[in-house]
Parts: sequence; C-alpha cells; structure tokens
Amino acid sequence: MLGHVEMQTAQLWVQTKQAANVQIKFWPDSNSKAISTTQPILTTSDNHFIAKPQAIGLSNGVLYRYTVLINGKACNFSYPTTFKTQKLWQFRTDPPAFKVAIGSCYYHPEPAVDRPGTPYGANLEIFSSIYAAKPDAMVWLGDNIYSREVDFGSKYGFYRRHTMARSEPLLQPLLAAAPQYAIWDDHDYGPNDADRSWAGKTWTEAAFNDFWCNPTTNSVGNGGITSTTLVNDVQFFLMDDRYHRSPNGDQTGREKSYLGKQQMQWLVDNLIYSKATFKIVCIGGQVLNPVAAHENYATYAEERNELLNLIQKAKVKGVLFLSGDRHHTDLIKMERLGTYPLYDLTVSPLTSGPAKPGKDEDEASTGRMPNTLVTDRNFGILSFSGPAKDRKMVISIHAVDGKMIWEKTIAASELR
Repeated sequence: MLGHVEMQTAQLWVQTKQAANVQIKFWPDSNSKAISTTQPILTTSDNHFIAKPQAIGLSNGVLYRYTVLINGKACNFSYPTTFKTQKLWQFRTDPPAFKVAIGSCYYHPEPAVDRPGTPYGANLEIFSSIYAAKPDAMVWLGDNIYSREVDFGSKYGFYRRHTMARSEPLLQPLLAAAPQYAIWDDHDYGPNDADRSWAGKTWTEAAFNDFWCNPTTNSVGNGGITSTTLVNDVQFFLMDDRYHRSPNGDQTGREKSYLGKQQMQWLVDNLIYSKATFKIVCIGGQVLNPVAAHENYATYAEERNELLNLIQKAKVKGVLFLSGDRHHTDLIKMERLGTYPLYDLTVSPLTSGPAKPGKDEDEASTGRMPNTLVTDRNFGILSFSGPAKDRKMVISIHAVDGKMIWEKTIAASELR
C-alpha cells in the first residue's frame, strides 16, 4: 500500500506472511539507472509482520517506479507499482488538478463468524471501479473493517481482522495506486457504537496505526488517531469521533463529549491557521444532520453547536465536512445567517449492507439536497481544478460498476 507521499518522501506499507526482510527499490520513471534502495526492515509477529519502508531524497513532481523486495527477491504484481511526489507549485503556478476517492463501511465477509441470515458484505468489485477512476489519493471515512464478536476479546483479533480485509485481491491494486488516508468509526475502533469506555481501545489504536500510514497520529497528544494532511491546496482534517466520546446513552446530566474539548480546540486552531483553499473535516458520523438519531453529532448537541459557532466566529473560509457510517449517501446543506453555507457529504457504504434514512430524516428535516440520496453501495470522487483564484470541487457519486449517479460542483468562492 502507498501511504503519505510528500515532495521528498514516500511512505509505503508491506505485510508479509512470516518474518522477512523488506526493502523498496525505487527509481525515477525517466531514469531507470538512478536506483535507490531502502534499508531492510525485519518484520515480526509482534505486529503481524508489517513493515513501513520510506523512500527519501525524492524530487518533487516526479513519477517513480518501485519494486518490493522480500529477503532480497523482487515481488511480481499484476498491477503497476508507481507513485508520484507532490509538485512544488506554491508561488509558481496554479494548484494542480487532482482527484480524491472517498468511501466508508468496508465489510469483508467471513461466513464462519458472520451473523446468520442474508450475507452482509458483497460487491467487492467496487474496489476495481475505484481503481479504474484513477484517483490521486483516497480517504477512508471509517468502518474500514467490521470487527466481530470473535475479535473483541484480544489484540490478535483486531490484527487478524485488518489482515483479512487488507488481503482482498480486488482491493490490492487500488491500495498500490494512490496514497491512502483514513479515519475510524465504531467498527474499526471496537464493538458497535463503542465509545471512550471501550477497554480494548489501546489494541485498536495500535492496529489502526500499524495498518494505516497517515502522516501523523494522536496529534492532540491525549490518545486517539487525530491527524491532518495537505494534498496540493486541499487540507483534510482526520478526526477521531470515538476515543474521547461519551456513551450515547449517557443521561447523567454531565456534558457529553463527541470529539472532546482538546480535539475540538486543535481542529479550530488548525482551521484558523490553514491556508488551504478547501478545508475538509473528516468525521466518522454525520455532522450537519440536525435529527438527533442513530449516532449523528446532533445527539451531542451542545458540543456540536459549540464547534459550529467557533468556526463561524473565527471566520474560517472554505470549510466542508465528510462523513460515513450511515450506510447511505447524501449531501446536506446548512444555511447560516451572515456567512456561507456548510456542506456535509456522507458517502456510505462500500461493501456493507445499504440502509435507508429514518422516516424522520427527509429533505425538510435534514437539509438534504434534492436528488443526492443513494441507498445502494457506492463511492465518491472529489475532483479539484481551476486557477488559484477560481478553484472548484466537483463531487461525483458512483455505483458499484463505476457509473456516475449524481454530480455537483461547489466553487471555492461559495465558501467565503
């Protein structure tokens, strides 16, 4: 898998089946003789034989080819193994045009331990359709695995579940094609609707950090997987809606926490500091849906209102939300007095079971934009283009076979 790719470095991820020395041999596409090789990393059973070699000393805006070496022998893949470093465009040209794939809720079937009845996970060919769309990066919006009862009692169970999901042949070309970024939600954090009380959260935090390659983790410094990444002129804020979350059913009268005060302050500080054209906040659950149902942020109304008020008081431009969780896709728009509207794009599910919104969640009650509800498996593509002073983001939602279902353009000028 490709992890975070910068102007001078590229993070890669490799998992072997047993202890082995892992290296990456890489070279510019234009000069096959300029070969470099990373230092060997010995994989061990401690983290299910994962290595994270990093290519360094790269040139910006250059296409590189690479080979994975296991104990000195090159692996052969049926798909290309390349990466392109980010371009140094600042103060020189307009930002590059690029595409980011998005999706949530990846259920990988295991019939022996799945719940009886109709199979819950299907249509894994969706990953081939995302690969065919040729995204320049992908952001996973939570529930990137579905832990099950057999997993909950041990750290081993979560590492095994990640390994099974990651081993899917239809997924692997996509993982190698573009940098992958991720947040989590309840099913990769722990049991269904798990919160800060989940006793195994240090296991799942370790597993998340081993199986993903976000640029940083625990950016707030008090636990969890919070991070941020800048891709050209778009900044993604990768939030943690589980590690510090109060129980959903807490009726003690205590102030309820969703992100928690420290993480929320970190987010607002970074939004204020960011110079990105689009500032995209990625949170596992829906943010703008005002219906206090399921695990929407509206069930934590006091903290949600505080966050939205702080964003407005700070006069931060260019903010949008991305979310998953709900097993359907829609685009919610929230009008705000005296400033620009906010959008929350929910994209779900990839391969888990689709679901319809509740009866109390129609367009009038939620702010859902007309013709954006999708209740079949799907994925999204965010396409960014245009000159620096007139950037646009085109949202397109696609069916399992890749056919476009709907499309909407949001100009940066609308978010000022």
